[in-house]
Amino acid sequence: MLVIMLNRPELLAPAGNMEKLKVAVVYGADAVYLGGHRYGLRAGSDNFTLEEMAGAVAFAHERKVKVYVTVNIFAHNRDFRGLGEYVGALEEMGVDGIIVADPGIFHLVRTEAPGLPVHLSTQANTTNASAAAFWEVQGVSRIVLARENSLDEIREIREKVGVGLEVFIHGAMCISYSGRCLLSKYMTGRDANLGDCSHSCRWRYHLTEEKRPGQFFPVMEDGRGTYILSSRDLCLLSHLSELAGAGVNSFKIEGRIKSVHYVATVVKVYREAIDRMMENPGEFQVDSRWLQELGKVSNRDYTTGFLSGDGVLSGHGDVQGIYNRNCSFVGMVRRYHPDRGIMEVEQRNRFFRGETLELLRPSGPVESLCVSHLTDQEGNAVDSAPHPCQILYIPSETPVEEYSMLRRLEE
Repeated sequence: MLVIMLNRPELLAPAGNMEKLKVAVVYGADAVYLGGHRYGLRAGSDNFTLEEMAGAVAFAHERKVKVYVTVNIFAHNRDFRGLGEYVGALEEMGVDGIIVADPGIFHLVRTEAPGLPVHLSTQANTTNASAAAFWEVQGVSRIVLARENSLDEIREIREKVGVGLEVFIHGAMCISYSGRCLLSKYMTGRDANLGDCSHSCRWRYHLTEEKRPGQFFPVMEDGRGTYILSSRDLCLLSHLSELAGAGVNSFKIEGRIKSVHYVATVVKVYREAIDRMMENPGEFQVDSRWLQELGKVSNRDYTTGFLSGDGVLSGHGDVQGIYNRNCSFVGMVRRYHPDRGIMEVEQRNRFFRGETLELLRPSGPVESLCVSHLTDQEGNAVDSAPHPCQILYIPSETPVEEYSMLRRLEE
């Protein structure tokens, strides 16, 4: 029997705020990436102050998880004010790497914090081995490859360079070149390349004809509408062993402005998949349960992107048609009280006594949970959980881990 040896790839997850960071860590991420209130490309995310970031680094490092910080805007002159001090603070707090795209920022980091590992952002559009070799000589420790690379191109880049390679395996994509979009800036004045994207590509568009002003012609796709500039979401679950075999060091999940339920679900699926792959790379197959789970988080249908090398962005095989049920995240388990046999739950959406929910745990299979009894903090029996972030108690004979989640399937 042929034995295939692979280096274990890192699972890198988004952390838009402290709660999402903790969930990513608990659900199995090897590393997380996050941003401050300036210099990153996710202005819509909560993001971190320097003090919060130091706490995040401490939490992650205690659990042997790495933290990378995004400083990946394309900077104007004004953006360099205070940047040197910011980078110095990141180095002092012990972050494991800084993600940059702009050569000027790269030069500043090399000057102000020469010991800080630098990861080259996907925004730098690295699509060939010569570019990768150039950046390796400059001193980057990792390159986040452009999403436009095929599997064969990734293999060729790995053959030519020794620098670490990171690839997006899941999440939203832009109709642009590796996220370098001008649409938002042109239409709203909000610059996507400075982290303030208005998501203009998600809007509904129609065609007009020059000699027929006021007449709008829809481009038909399906019953949910037409978004001609909005890409499907990426899902490379079925190609993990090929990517690992091609020498990819880090598998990256997109999603700093997605929900905490999204982070938990997607990280758990890929954690299980990577672990299964490493047990027997030559026999790795996608578990149908993983596809079902990925269908329970918000998505715009899935695609394998440009990995096939045919230049066509389209869905393939088992990533099509898996978004078949809506799922509502209704509660976060904050702690378990063994002396009382109850779980303490923070409400996120209304749920009711008597209904059956799903229990998503950091490890193990998804379970059904009947809310047989429901009490508030004063010990009063209640019929529902109507108030945002309300603390309630649900009986459970078995312990339930903190950050487990309750959710409702909507048929």
